[in-house]
Amino acid sequence: MISLPIYDKSGKQVDTMSIDETSLGGSIRYALLKQAYVITHGNQRQGSARTKSRGMVHGSTRKLYKQKGTGNARAGAARTPTRKGGGVAFPKTRDRESLRTSLSKTSRRLANRNALLAKLVDGEVKCFTDLSFAAPRTADFAAVIKTVGIDRTCLLAVNGKNRNAMLSARNVESVTVCRIEQLNAFELLNHRYLVVDKAALQSFLDESCFAANKKTEVG
Repeated sequence: MISLPIYDKSGKQVDTMSIDETSLGGSIRYALLKQAYVITHGNQRQGSARTKSRGMVHGSTRKLYKQKGTGNARAGAARTPTRKGGGVAFPKTRDRESLRTSLSKTSRRLANRNALLAKLVDGEVKCFTDLSFAAPRTADFAAVIKTVGIDRTCLLAVNGKNRNAMLSARNVESVTVCRIEQLNAFELLNHRYLVVDKAALQSFLDESCFAANKKTEVG
C-alpha cells in the first residue's frame, strides 16, 4: 500500500490516503509507458506537410536551350528537381490519417493508471483536502502550490464542476489544467507534479479499481 499525504491549502499535512498498487498495475511498466507516450505524441502531428512534384510546379515544359552547340551543360525543362524552383523528386503526399497509430483500450487504460503509480512512487503527487476557491484568482492558486514546494511543471486535475480552480490555475506559468476523467499517461509524464484534490483522486481510483476487477473477471 502507498501512503499519500493529504494537505490543506496552507501546506500542512492533515491526513493520509492509502492506495493499493494493484489497482494501478502493481508495478511500473516502463515499456508500456513509453509506448503510450510515443503514440500519443505522434498522433498530435498535423500531417499537413506537402511538397510539389515536377508535374505540380507551374511553368513550361519546353527545353531551356538546344542540346548541343551552346557550350552549356545539357538541360531540360525548368521544373526539373535539379534546378532551383523546380519540383521535388519524391514529394511528401501522405495525409494525417496515415501517420496515426493506436493502443488497445485495455493497454491505454492500464498505461493511464500506471503513469499515476509512477508519480505516486516518486512522491510527485500533491493531494489537497479541497481545491475550491470563492472566486477565480490566479494569485490564490499560485500561493497554494507554493506551500507544498512545487517549483516545476505541474498538472492540475480536478472535477469539471470546480470551475473556479480551473480558471485560477490556467494563467499560472508551467501549469496545465485538465478534468480528472481526462487524466492520461501523456500528460502525467509530460509534467513533474500532479496536483489534485482528494475527492477527484478518489473518483479516479474507484474507476481504476473497477476496471482492474473487471479485467480479472473476464480473464
